[in-house]
Amino acid sequence: MSTTFGSRSGLVLATLSLLSLSAQAQNPPTNPGEQPQPSVSNVRVVEISPGTAEAKVGEELRFTVVGKDATGQPVTDKLPTTWFAAPFDLAAADEAGTVTFFGPGRVRVGAVIGGKTGYATVQVHPAPVDHIDVDTPPGPILVGASFRLTATARIATRDPRTDVSFEWTSANSSVAIVDQAGLVTGMAPGSTRIDASYAGVKSGVSIRVVENPVATLTIDPRATRARTGDVVRFETRANDRQGRPTPRVPVNWSVSSDGAFIEPDGAFVAERPGNYVITATVGDHAAIASIVVLPRNVSRELEVVGRAPLKDLQAMEQWIVGNHAYISTVSNSLLVYDISDPATPKNTDTVTVDARQINDVSTTKDGRIAVLTREGASSRRNGIVFLDTSDPSHPRVISEYTTTVTGGVHSAFVDDHYVYLTDNATGSLRVIDFQDVKNPKEVARWEVELPSPKILTPTTGPRAGQQIVANRMIHDVQVVNGLAYLAYWRHGLVILDVGNGVNGGRPEKPQFVSRLQFDYHGLYGDGWLAGAHSVFRYKNYVFVGDEVFPERFDLNSKDRTPVQGIVHVVDVSDPAHPQKVAEYAVPEAGAHNIWVENDILYMGYYNGGGRVLDVSGELRGDLYRQNREIARLWTGDAQGFRPNLPFAWGAQPHNGLIYFVDLNTGLWITRLKPAGSK
Repeated sequence: MSTTFGSRSGLVLATLSLLSLSAQAQNPPTNPGEQPQPSVSNVRVVEISPGTAEAKVGEELRFTVVGKDATGQPVTDKLPTTWFAAPFDLAAADEAGTVTFFGPGRVRVGAVIGGKTGYATVQVHPAPVDHIDVDTPPGPILVGASFRLTATARIATRDPRTDVSFEWTSANSSVAIVDQAGLVTGMAPGSTRIDASYAGVKSGVSIRVVENPVATLTIDPRATRARTGDVVRFETRANDRQGRPTPRVPVNWSVSSDGAFIEPDGAFVAERPGNYVITATVGDHAAIASIVVLPRNVSRELEVVGRAPLKDLQAMEQWIVGNHAYISTVSNSLLVYDISDPATPKNTDTVTVDARQINDVSTTKDGRIAVLTREGASSRRNGIVFLDTSDPSHPRVISEYTTTVTGGVHSAFVDDHYVYLTDNATGSLRVIDFQDVKNPKEVARWEVELPSPKILTPTTGPRAGQQIVANRMIHDVQVVNGLAYLAYWRHGLVILDVGNGVNGGRPEKPQFVSRLQFDYHGLYGDGWLAGAHSVFRYKNYVFVGDEVFPERFDLNSKDRTPVQGIVHVVDVSDPAHPQKVAEYAVPEAGAHNIWVENDILYMGYYNGGGRVLDVSGELRGDLYRQNREIARLWTGDAQGFRPNLPFAWGAQPHNGLIYFVDLNTGLWITRLKPAGSK
């Protein structure tokens, strides 16, 4: 059997130790004095009961399994069994066949006996709606005017549910009425309450309706030009019958066609070139403006300058510093390249450590100390490794830190003499002080609180004896100006104060600032591992990349792996209230690592290859549809680990060049040609 649940991709390996299931079942451990386990060679079919079931988030179900021989008769002896559940971020199975469900969607429960696998299917229904958030209108609603209220249904953990259809009601329909889209229309002066309800949960806001004082209405600017993707802000000027400006009143905005949109605050964005008419309506008064939208025209070509191709090895992260490139791999090796001549990168050294995967590599700002993250160490002591890179062509191991992170580290971020790293086993953030690099020490730990942590302790396999928190995963971290941005998988984006001062935090005592959750089941549907995978702060935005894999996949195979994933653009100008304002999604491709510099976003978009995106100005809407893409690089290679199948992992700009790394094909060194050149 060649099935991987979680695999050796950008996904957190460590949540469940489910690999090599067949080998574990065929060669169960025995203790002296025990009777030998019965042979499993006659097992031909594995059946799980119940075969289908339904459950709710937070519930547990107990399954039983039987192995049958070639005649269909049960093998009555007690047989060694390995249980699992997939996707592993929605459910976890213990060794007795009890499965706990964390999130909504379809879950496959499996049991392995003697290399034969049986399956059951469980449809997990969402957790019930606990409360509803209804946005408050910016001011009173005018008689004859309309304003659309928005509501968000949330479960007890404050995660949103997007599958909810609200019933809207007005407490006094003579004052205001509301339709089932939340559109409120003022009928007469007075006050009333507008409520949104679902499944017995109700919430709402009080609104005031006043006479319409507006006598004249105009829009500024009256006419203008823009490019696709530009945010143009329209404003209204309203005067009463005496010509005096009226107090602020809600405005209904509309656009003449579907190639553009305008938001309630008057922010207009076009995703297609064309001529658009903007209409502002306040009661029975309306005003119009026009805008001519031209193509963005930012396309340029990427020129391949040099390569360090790989064929029998899979590349992962890149870190480019000075004249050297460090490339981590799906192995125990860190590859070191001299890129003084980028056309001919030279492999100067290979650093080996005890690991099955070196995922992350980065250095201090001066480039003199590097940090590697380890997963799958044969010693079961993973953690991080510190390298002396004062001779960048030949790094050497200085020390390691494993004490509290033996279960594996996926990502790490170096800030001054601190390393902020992700702990695979507990799903927590750990802060390691390496001011004394030969004696690094943990100085802080922070984690998302769970109402019911699901702790597993496997007795076999590479994670035997280690406690694993199955329903909490942290995937990436970046620290900028004293704020830590965490990609917390199904828990979304988390922001911590680690020295910014907003909440009194410091590296030794991280303080919670805010969290922005996403409905991953609503975004991607059944059958997918999905969560916040990567983060990158730039100006007032955090770019949050989702990683989305099938519930079962095997990156050791030579076959194409289907992936999904979008990049959420989150406005963090007020870090206590992050708001999603835009997104970037490449159709039929999967997002991975991101780097932003000088208003340009560079990233590995898995099977979509390398991507370069214009992120200048204010960002709203769908950046892909706005033709903000500057360039793309096909990173497939007939000689690659998977021939002609790109799987771009990440990108980094450095000294006028762009370095892309592809899991299947290695390092690509490129240059953006000047606009208009061929």
